[in-house]
Amino acid sequence: MASAAEQMAANLSWGTFGKATELRQRILFTIGLLIVYRVGTFITVPGIDASALREFMEQASAGIGGILSMFTGGALGRMGIFALGIMPYISASIIVQLMTAMVPRFEALKKEGEAGRKKINQYTRYGTVLLAIFQGYGLAVSLEAGDLVADPGWYFRIATVVTLVGGTMFLMWLGEQITQRGVGNGISLIIFVGIVAEIPGALAQFFASGRSGAISPVVTIGVILMIVAVIAFVVFMERSLRKIHIQYPRRQQGMKIYDANSSHLPIKVNPAGVIPAIFASSLLLLPTTLATFSGNDVGPVMATILAYFGPGQPLYLLFFTAMIVFFAYFYTANVAFKTEDVAKNLKNQNGFIPGIRPGKKTEEYLDYVVARVLVLGSAYLAAVCLLPEILRSQLAIPFYFGGTSVLIVVSVTMDTIQQVQSHLLAHQYEGLIEKSQLRGKKRSKKGTARR
Repeated sequence: MASAAEQMAANLSWGTFGKATELRQRILFTIGLLIVYRVGTFITVPGIDASALREFMEQASAGIGGILSMFTGGALGRMGIFALGIMPYISASIIVQLMTAMVPRFEALKKEGEAGRKKINQYTRYGTVLLAIFQGYGLAVSLEAGDLVADPGWYFRIATVVTLVGGTMFLMWLGEQITQRGVGNGISLIIFVGIVAEIPGALAQFFASGRSGAISPVVTIGVILMIVAVIAFVVFMERSLRKIHIQYPRRQQGMKIYDANSSHLPIKVNPAGVIPAIFASSLLLLPTTLATFSGNDVGPVMATILAYFGPGQPLYLLFFTAMIVFFAYFYTANVAFKTEDVAKNLKNQNGFIPGIRPGKKTEEYLDYVVARVLVLGSAYLAAVCLLPEILRSQLAIPFYFGGTSVLIVVSVTMDTIQQVQSHLLAHQYEGLIEKSQLRGKKRSKKGTARR
């Protein structure tokens, strides 16, 4: 028999959406900020030789340029003020989260509750500024080396660094505002919109290659079928759960006695979502970015790195897989599903897993289950991200058909839809509570009149 929540979810309609004023305002707020982001990607950094940059990106767009533009919505290809995208913030988050797991001082901050969380967020912002300065300066020097600057020199470098750092910090603020006052995760939505905005151009390029004969019809049909299969596989895996049976004994709270009941603790096959793929990609983008814009003027160290860690190379694929697996376990253990907190909450609610003692034993059992579920989850993430990567390097298909982009688009879409449904359900519950209160008042008035 369906639960009350499932019955209400089945009754969701456009009429219900029209009555949810707060949700409508949140959606409009989110769309407005995302439009601001898209406008910013077309505002060019001062001092860039636009014609030389356009000619350069036309040559690089079929290869590595497509990879670099994926997370920035094309801003890097146009050298917009958001050319660094949100990657410095993601990289700083990786570093700070690693430090909270290994450095005692940061671990103590993590346990201080809201005050500690604010302090950790502050350190993350400081790290974002430092990484953005470093990446912005490297990008400015690379642009000069590639003869893509009208007036090279220190003035251009300083102006570029200030502009790019300001753009990254503004994007970080936009993401936080969307998360707090909009719908969905702001950082993920910014990356999502950047990918979706570039898909039409990639499709046009792909079909043009098919018409010109550069890609055979068999490969074209195979790529389309692969995209459909990957999307279906991602949806199936993202909705897959490992349910753990939870038992609640008969208990008394005040004058009320609650009968014994049971429920399930759902553990997703991929609790970390799209975060491991984003983290791993962000670590691999920086050397490629600098080398792309500097042309052939790269040092021996950078040339060696690109030779072994370039997209499609065996070491690149191996490192990408290792980072995905590592971040899948790390992010799940420290953020997405903290078994210590789950075991503590179950104990506080008098819940227990049949055959497992509450407290430490429950935590150890959850660690055991999560570790084995993540074997499948991390393997699924690695397969989705690497299989299209290999096909892209072998068949020269556009990067936007890669697994990371498909994973991000599908996962963010599903998460955002779930949040919209949650807001609609909350609105329906509020309406039911208001109706019950009104009925209660009418009944009390009738009772008073009879007396």
